[in-house]
Amino acid sequence: MRDIRVAVIGAGPAGIYASDILTEEYPQARLDLFDRLPAPYGLVRYGVAPDHPRIKEIIKALRRVLSRDEIRFIGNVHYGTDLKLSDLRRYYDAVIFSTGARADRPLDIPGIDLPGSYGAADFVSWYDGHPDVPRTWPLQAKSVAVLGAGNVALDVARMLAKPADEQLSTEIAGNVYQGLSLNQATDVHVFARRGPAQIKFSPMEFRELSHSPSVDVIVHPDGFEIDEASQQAINSSKSTKLVVNTMMRYLDVEPTGAPHRIHLHLCQSPVAVLGAARVEGLRTERTELIGNGTARGTGEFTDWPVQAVYRAVGYLSSHLADLPFDHHAGVVPHDAGRVLDLDGELIEGTYVTGWIKRGPIGLIGHTKSDASETITSLLADLPGLRAPEIAGPDAILEHLSGSGIDYTTWEEWERLDAHEMALGAQQGRERVKVVPRTDMIRAGRS
Repeated sequence: MRDIRVAVIGAGPAGIYASDILTEEYPQARLDLFDRLPAPYGLVRYGVAPDHPRIKEIIKALRRVLSRDEIRFIGNVHYGTDLKLSDLRRYYDAVIFSTGARADRPLDIPGIDLPGSYGAADFVSWYDGHPDVPRTWPLQAKSVAVLGAGNVALDVARMLAKPADEQLSTEIAGNVYQGLSLNQATDVHVFARRGPAQIKFSPMEFRELSHSPSVDVIVHPDGFEIDEASQQAINSSKSTKLVVNTMMRYLDVEPTGAPHRIHLHLCQSPVAVLGAARVEGLRTERTELIGNGTARGTGEFTDWPVQAVYRAVGYLSSHLADLPFDHHAGVVPHDAGRVLDLDGELIEGTYVTGWIKRGPIGLIGHTKSDASETITSLLADLPGLRAPEIAGPDAILEHLSGSGIDYTTWEEWERLDAHEMALGAQQGRERVKVVPRTDMIRAGRS
């Protein structure tokens, strides 16, 4: 075994899992995980709703990986601006891109760009305290539409419906609490294009939707269709069965008169956002299942008087500098994790894993098998990979410093982590998240 150095771009679950697998299977590997944020963990820190602490428990496992001596975290470094692919090739045997997906997938319907129409990813970044988004969010709408039938739509609906005071046990930052305390929403309408068996909610999250005493969950019977294909999906998937059973329980429960309501509308496809100067409504078309898991329009339209629209129709990865990109699929072209150029030829020593590789599908745990495939390819290619031009673990740090890049370290993250937990302890909470990038860096160096 020869010593190898590998750069991983993106210190979220995908990059950390890939690092874990590589160091387990090839002990002579040394890895540097770069992230554009001063903090690691990516989607777990900035994509999971703050009132789901159980999901955030995965950080404990990720932390154990990043604490290894053979793995080094280097934060506050933006690939494409602070580092180029040509830079990385000089210092590493191979480069793995695991940058995930942060942007909202577009929804091409009239009016979608009106003021009051938002992407769910932007809202998630705000309430999760992402340092690169505005500190405030407009929450004046009393009736809100959420477009989508996945976990992100569910999180957005719940965050819009639950009172701010119920979030005080979570890690939300002060500016997020202040924003949510001004929220005017009383009715949140979630629209799904298909029926109950095609909903992509996680069963546990769907059940927990009704745990707030301030929120009634109302499933409207119109569109509650279970055709033969739906029944097959229910019979073959425990998760689908649990979601449908939960939905049927919601159907049978009378509203309690709670001050906030989440409405679930099935077989309603958004066709236009209505309004002149800003959002004044949403028009949907009634759909019907056609026996193969898909649906078609019926020509029956309904206008819903809402003052804000959130589209949660999927995330989209961004084009990375110096790499080919499939703009339709939102992924880097690859063969088992090996990056391919526009002619379908392999780009030596360059790999992808996670959502930038397969698209924004699957749960966090699904990235493990994805990372395993990529690492298998890398190890198979290893005999033919060229050694880096510049060796030595400190060479890349000297390059960053010489370029004026104010990078952060794992030790600085640990101090920031301790600082956030100390802020939480002062308020009887586990953590209070620090939001401004400069404050994050300052806390890590104090």
